[in-house]
Formats: sequence, C-alpha cells, structure tokens
Amino acid sequence: MNLMTKVAISAILGVSVLSTSAFADAEKGKKLYQKNLKEVCGVTGGVFAAKFKQADWDKAYKAGTLNKKMTEACPAGKAYFEGDKFKKTEEHMYNFVHDFAKDSGNIPSC
Repeated sequence: MNLMTKVAISAILGVSVLSTSAFADAEKGKKLYQKNLKEVCGVTGGVFAAKFKQADWDKAYKAGTLNKKMTEACPAGKAYFEGDKFKKTEEHMYNFVHDFAKDSGNIPSC
C-alpha cells in the first residue's frame, strides 16, 4: 500500500471510532439504568429521562447536583444516586438522560 492509502484508511477508522464513542456514553448510561434502576423506579428509561428537559439536566450536572435531580425523578433510587457506584458512572448517566430528555426528540429502547 502506498502512503496515501494508509493515511486514508487511518482517517476513516479514526472518524468511525470517534463517532461511535460519542454515543457510547449514553448507551452505557442506558444499560446502567436498565440494570440498576428500572425495577427500583418502576418506569422505563425513556420515562425517567423525560421527567426533565435537557437544560434542567445540564444545569444539575454542571452544578454537581445531578444525583439530587435524579432523586426527584425517582425517589426510590435515592440510595443508588447517593452511593459510590453512581459517582463512578455519573457522566454516563448524565449523557443518557440528556440524550433522551423531554425535549430531545429521542426515545430509548428500554
């Protein structure tokens, strides 16, 4: 292979990896919700995420109060939202609720 072909293939692979990782966090958050909270909250991930608009989720995440906002959406999940497991996965959960918020137009399959 010549140099141009190698560069072109590298660029295509790089773009494809970056584009899938942008959605991967929301996908991971969806899986975390299904695994840890769906039964506790008693609603699907779509209903949970749609409790608030994107701006509300953004504001809570930036203020460091996402766990409180999520507790508002699901009071039964308070123990999870205040635990160490949530702190480790907070970014993924944020991406999930932000991507599937009330005004996002997206509907998750959970």
